[in-house]
Amino acid sequence: MLKRAQELIISVGQKQEALQTLHSLITSKRYRAWEKSLEQIMFKYVELCVELRRVRFAKDGLMLYRIVCQHVNVSSLEEVIKHFMHFSAEKAEQARTQAQALEEALDVDDLEADKRPEDLMLSYVSGEKEKERSDRELVTPWFKFLWEAYRTVLEVVKNNSNLEALYAMTVRRAFQFCKQYKRITEFRRLCEVIRNHRANLQPESLKMNLNIRFEQLKVATELQLCKEAFRCVEDIHGLMCMVEKTPKAWVVYYAKLTEIFWISSSYLDHAYAWLKIFTLHQSFYDNLGKKNYQMIASAVVLAALAVPPYDTRRASHVENETEKLSRAALLSELVSKGVLGCATQEVQDIYHLLEDEFLPVDLGAKLQPLLSRISGLGLKLASTASMQEYKLSQYIPALEKLATLRLLRQVSQVYNTMRIENLSRMIPFFGFDVVERIAVDAVKHEFIAMKVDHMNSVVMFEDVLLESDGLRDHLAAFVKSLNKAKAMMYPSAKISSKLSDILPPLEEALYKEHKGLLARKLIIERRKEEQERQLLETEREQESKRLSKQNITEEQEQKRLAAEHERLRNQRIFREIEECKLEQAQALLDQTEKHSKRQEMVKKLHKLAKTMDYLERAKREEAAPLIEATFQQQLVEEKALHEREQQLEVELSRQRHAGDLKERNRLSPMIDNKMIFQERVIARRQAEFEQRQASRVARINQIIQTRRQDREIQRKEIFYVKTEQERLARVKEEGKIQEAECEAQLGETAEKHGFPAAAPQ
Repeated sequence: MLKRAQELIISVGQKQEALQTLHSLITSKRYRAWEKSLEQIMFKYVELCVELRRVRFAKDGLMLYRIVCQHVNVSSLEEVIKHFMHFSAEKAEQARTQAQALEEALDVDDLEADKRPEDLMLSYVSGEKEKERSDRELVTPWFKFLWEAYRTVLEVVKNNSNLEALYAMTVRRAFQFCKQYKRITEFRRLCEVIRNHRANLQPESLKMNLNIRFEQLKVATELQLCKEAFRCVEDIHGLMCMVEKTPKAWVVYYAKLTEIFWISSSYLDHAYAWLKIFTLHQSFYDNLGKKNYQMIASAVVLAALAVPPYDTRRASHVENETEKLSRAALLSELVSKGVLGCATQEVQDIYHLLEDEFLPVDLGAKLQPLLSRISGLGLKLASTASMQEYKLSQYIPALEKLATLRLLRQVSQVYNTMRIENLSRMIPFFGFDVVERIAVDAVKHEFIAMKVDHMNSVVMFEDVLLESDGLRDHLAAFVKSLNKAKAMMYPSAKISSKLSDILPPLEEALYKEHKGLLARKLIIERRKEEQERQLLETEREQESKRLSKQNITEEQEQKRLAAEHERLRNQRIFREIEECKLEQAQALLDQTEKHSKRQEMVKKLHKLAKTMDYLERAKREEAAPLIEATFQQQLVEEKALHEREQQLEVELSRQRHAGDLKERNRLSPMIDNKMIFQERVIARRQAEFEQRQASRVARINQIIQTRRQDREIQRKEIFYVKTEQERLARVKEEGKIQEAECEAQLGETAEKHGFPAAAPQ
């Protein structure tokens, strides 16, 4: 069958028929026993499913193959599934690369020169860009098939303890797919599928499921899906509750919780998650180091301080635990457990400034350098090496807001009114517009009583009027009413134009009223000062009592922690000693049993070998005629199957031939239009060819003329150089001859006059 399928693919190119042939082979009841050849058939089968994008066929084939080999050779199923996923991912990547190449090829200067008229008409009618169309036609179908392939594999390998590693690998690939291409909807569906698979969770697969959930939580936070992250956190909590003792993976769990709660502005839950991380490190990491220990404690304290100081009305499902889970309870717990003492000195100073000190004027000036000092600090948890570094600077805006609220409240206890510019100088963190927004929220939650008068540029820290102001208004209204009643009872005939009669009594009354108001205001101020003094004394006494109680509590807590640590250390040492003794005893017992059972096992093996020989001989004698009969029956069935397939092939050929004839008849009316369009295109291209040919001939003639002139000039230059060289050679030769003749004449003249002849040079 595999050879038949390959022939259909290579010779005829009918991949659909080849897939149908292999599918009928896999679904046949005759091939329910695993063989090595069946694995090769499955490899070809899944390749055809991927090439034709038939996910249903792939799922059916993998389900049937799982039934065949899950009790015999489950590793074969694993190899087939890996090949299926690898081939699917490769095809999807090829489609994406092809789409990118197509997009780059379209990046030319003149699009109309490279496009056909049909393409231009299609682009104008549909209004679709080339990239969108190429993605829709090339990339999207392959990505959709790849996603369905992941879903199919998860359905095939679920609830199989032997394929846990393959299940985890598939889930991680699906997570990476969602993360890389920002597939939020598919990620939610994948999380729901994994959650449904958890219904039949086996105890031995708990660790694998925890790792998958942590990877899911990581991807959910990176995709900023807070709701899905919360559901994943609930799943992780449910899985971890099934563990007998607390695993170190709790640190990763609570570290992710801190990120989720911070993004969702659940600052109190964020602080409690950090407290859990500190507790886990305190219990499981003895060699953490002083610096890391300080950084974690500092993060816990800053996270607690970042919680708003007024109640923000927590959710209804935790209203019964409001007293247990509150900012005050958290800060008290940090002090009692010694977390504050483990933090850095800067963080401790910030805590005391914001929670213990009463500095309405200098609070901002003293806090600002401390905040700038912690802005560069950070930490990285020891058990989460793959996670990012946590910066303490993320708490600075919340601390600045808290400092603003503290300063406003302390100022309201000292001053009744204050100019806006003075208040702005006391708060160096924000402008007054930001301070005003913070104050509005605080007044809404009844944290402070404050009013802003922009007309007079003042801030008032009381929500009721002064007693003197109210009295003055009432007296003025009363005087007006009396005057009106007097005028009605005793109407005068003429109105006096002189004010001298009424001014002295009015002046005296105003003077008395003014003195009374000043005295009343002085009494009110003295009462307020006395109340503030008593309040300060009460606060000092309460603070001294609190500090003494805190010191006692801290000492008791330190003693308790030291005793608890010593007890745990002794228990661990005792447990290790007991485990070592048990291991030694078990090893000795195993060694003794091996020596005693070895001889007995040898005798049983000899006896079993003889029995197996007799049994195998009997089986072969009985099976020989049955094998022959089965072979003959198989020959008959294969012959009938071949005839049916041959008849089916004939019918399919006839149907294709009829379809081709029908298609030819349908397209035949378009032949005239096609010929007209063809002649038009050929004429245009012929004219363009002739034009280009003429220009080419002219260009070639010009090149030939230029080269001919160059050669003529070169020949003239060569002839001139050669002629000049010959002339110079003749001149030189003639000079030598003349010189020789002169020397000969001089010699003759010397001999005639009796002079000795000159020596030749």
